[in-house]
Amino acid sequence: MLFSDLTQEIYFSLSSNKSRSFLTILGIVIGIGSVIAMVSIGQGAAKNIETNIQSLGTNLLVVTPGSQKSGVGTMVRGGMGSATTLKNDDAEAITAQIVSIDAVAPTVSSRKQVKTTKGTNSNISIYGVNAAYQTVKNVEIESGNFITEEQSKKNAKVAVLGSGARDDLFGEGSDPVGEKIRIENLEFNIIGVAKSKGGTGFGSADDLIYIPIITAQRYLTGSSSLSNINIQVSQENLMDSVQEQIKTLLLVRHGITDADSADFTIVNQADILSAMSSVSDTLTLLLAAIAGISLLVGGIGIMNMMLTTVTERTREIGLRKSLGAKNGDINIQFLAESVALTFIGGIIGILLGWLVSWLITKIGGTATNVTSSSVALAFGVSAAIGIVFGYYPARRASKLNPIEALRYE
Repeated sequence: MLFSDLTQEIYFSLSSNKSRSFLTILGIVIGIGSVIAMVSIGQGAAKNIETNIQSLGTNLLVVTPGSQKSGVGTMVRGGMGSATTLKNDDAEAITAQIVSIDAVAPTVSSRKQVKTTKGTNSNISIYGVNAAYQTVKNVEIESGNFITEEQSKKNAKVAVLGSGARDDLFGEGSDPVGEKIRIENLEFNIIGVAKSKGGTGFGSADDLIYIPIITAQRYLTGSSSLSNINIQVSQENLMDSVQEQIKTLLLVRHGITDADSADFTIVNQADILSAMSSVSDTLTLLLAAIAGISLLVGGIGIMNMMLTTVTERTREIGLRKSLGAKNGDINIQFLAESVALTFIGGIIGILLGWLVSWLITKIGGTATNVTSSSVALAFGVSAAIGIVFGYYPARRASKLNPIEALRYE
């Protein structure tokens, strides 16, 4: 059978019963559109998680005080800064003795009431940091400057506001550089405002105020204890090695012989990213599986339509076979009609899925990510459905006895 003849036969067949063809195609459209939309939500969530984690720094190791275990199988992780096992000397030792690291940024944190000269006030997280913190944590400055090493050594009373803290204290979009704030009845000069990073799985990186770490320890916490130590490793493939070196160093410094009794915990950014990616991949697969049910229903609808078509066209099949049409010709004809249905439905479904994903992002505010692989997968699945669910009706049509078919009423 010539391709032009086959195309013409498909057109006449599908257009002879427009309502039935439309409803059958609609099932595929909904199925493909649902799969693309659901997968885009999952992939968007995965990309958002990865971006947020990487915005906290690259090749990052974080040492936090307190053991991860307290007895067999018991997790006792508390809030950051709840233990006091890390000191300034630990951060200095890591800087001096561990190779393959670019920067070390110890941090001390607390939450204080902050007031402005205009009378506004808010309860905000205060981070005591050094100059290296800006590099380690990818802090970009919107206006002014970040804390310098000299200011940190001199116990300068200067502050850099996160964008969220700026909005709370001075109003959205304002530039408070040069203004003054009071923290614990101490006056600080605002020297900069950090660019917004947005919320992350670990809280918002915008709703805080940076001050020199020595200033924070002397006037706010009253001790040399650290909330954590952030270490930027020079190369990603060295993170595990550096992590072990830091662990060994701190165990020796703290006089601990049993690693299971360590009074600190080292968190590897790569491990966090891997774990979160695994969760998001599982979520994407689950969403795709749920949406795939509608594709299965659409495939059953195609089989039902093609079986009905075979029954209605039994005499036509008998006439074709009596005029010399082979079983393969009949098989190809009905299989092509089934594939054409899913092909049309697949194209419309892809467009619908992309539109739904776009609307979810624009209206719902949820990040989505339509990738070429998800489109190719959806299109391939639609073609497979046409072949799988169209094969039985096509084979049934090709096996009809021409004499019995001509007698069919």
